[in-house]
Amino acid sequence: MKEGGRKQGAPSPCAACKLLRRRCAQDCVFAPYFPADEPQKFANVHKVFGASNVNKMLQELPVHQRGDAVSSMVYEANARVRDPVYGCVGAISSLQQQINALQTQLAVAQAEVVHLRVRQSATLSNHGLSPASPSNSGSPSSRLMGSQMKPMFDMDMVDHTSLGESMWSC
Repeated sequence: MKEGGRKQGAPSPCAACKLLRRRCAQDCVFAPYFPADEPQKFANVHKVFGASNVNKMLQELPVHQRGDAVSSMVYEANARVRDPVYGCVGAISSLQQQINALQTQLAVAQAEVVHLRVRQSATLSNHGLSPASPSNSGSPSSRLMGSQMKPMFDMDMVDHTSLGESMWSC
């Protein structure tokens, strides 16, 4: 029978007690969260927060919240080990920059779609074809244009210098 990762008869120390070189008591607050087979998990938490502080934090929390608190401490400690200056904030900032870049790419792609639809509409009307004409009604995009095409902006707002260039080119 196991309890907190230790056998009842011959208790093996949890990762925290092993690192701290102390006897692992039956009621060790670290044992359920820092098993002996994951020593690096506690090593990073100890390096960043200190065993005494972790012990105090866990003692002050209800038992049902301790697992989440340990997960948060492990995540922050691992982030601090990778990036000692910014820690989690550095990871969050990096992800936010990626989101901003992807939103910009999406906006450019959406603008190019609008641009191409306007050009296609202008080409169709210049050739005397209406979007609902028999020669155009076969393709799904032409049916979509015929049923939903409404001018989103005046042609005066279109940058005529870049009509022939793709917005994807750098």
